[in-house]
Amino acid sequence: MIVSRRHKPNRLSEISESTADSGLLNERILLLIFRSVNWDPHLLCLISCVTRKLNAVAKRVLWKELCASRASRMVSTLVNGEPKLRVGDGWHALAKLMFYCCGCVPSRHFRIDQSLPGHFVKLSRFSKTSGQSFLTKRCQSDLLYVSDPCEHTMRGNIDDLGIFRGVIRGFMKSKTRAYLIKRQIEFEQQIRCPYCGQRVWSMTTARLVPKSAATRLGSHHEKLEYFVCVNGHLHGACLLVPLSSDDNHDLDDGEEENGVHHHHHDQMAIRAGLDGKTSSSGEQIWDGSSSTTRPQVNALFGQ
Repeated sequence: MIVSRRHKPNRLSEISESTADSGLLNERILLLIFRSVNWDPHLLCLISCVTRKLNAVAKRVLWKELCASRASRMVSTLVNGEPKLRVGDGWHALAKLMFYCCGCVPSRHFRIDQSLPGHFVKLSRFSKTSGQSFLTKRCQSDLLYVSDPCEHTMRGNIDDLGIFRGVIRGFMKSKTRAYLIKRQIEFEQQIRCPYCGQRVWSMTTARLVPKSAATRLGSHHEKLEYFVCVNGHLHGACLLVPLSSDDNHDLDDGEEENGVHHHHHDQMAIRAGLDGKTSSSGEQIWDGSSSTTRPQVNALFGQ
């Protein structure tokens, strides 16, 4: 008679897998690992793609720590004394906003003859003082952090394209959102937020683009458009007033890669000085890691 034997599981294998899994998902261990590599955003993107559990840990803990390590003043202001406060769609979306220029596509109020792809940015500067220039008088009590424009050369156009991004603190309770809801401004049909994927309002349609925004950017007022999504992320583009030959000479040492200028802070200071004002102080954010290609960044950021 053949006696059937029940398969005995390999207890050693199970213990090893359990130990490895618990170690890999141990938040304290992960915090130590990423602190040792200076919170490399590329590595954090890769880790987030390994498993759903790791992605959940990253969203819950690691992205917040990355943002705080790169922009401590900005993060402190956004949470406004509430450490557990959720910023926008989450810390992973804020991290993407810090390090990623979303590019530009033509829209109803901003017509250009070409689309420009997004790309990773090694250095950005965000300022809440500059952000005030993007808010109308009725919304001046809101707090908006906005980046200096990332400048792109356009084929066959004398003007450079400036692409900027930002975030409004506590958007659900903001005057900007209240005005959009009260006026029943419709969402854009073809545009989505590049940082969280949610629907957006056109500030041009809502007539919420003050002339001070063009002045701050160094742009033509009629050649400027930006959007705000339901989570308070802002993104937009403008055509920049050409710099004088003297101004351009001061910036000759800047780097350029694929038509993108990498001297944002200096150019913003010069452009903001076109009306006699100097550029506001802000917080510079370095990615602190090696560069990567756009396809990799798109995949890592879930686009």
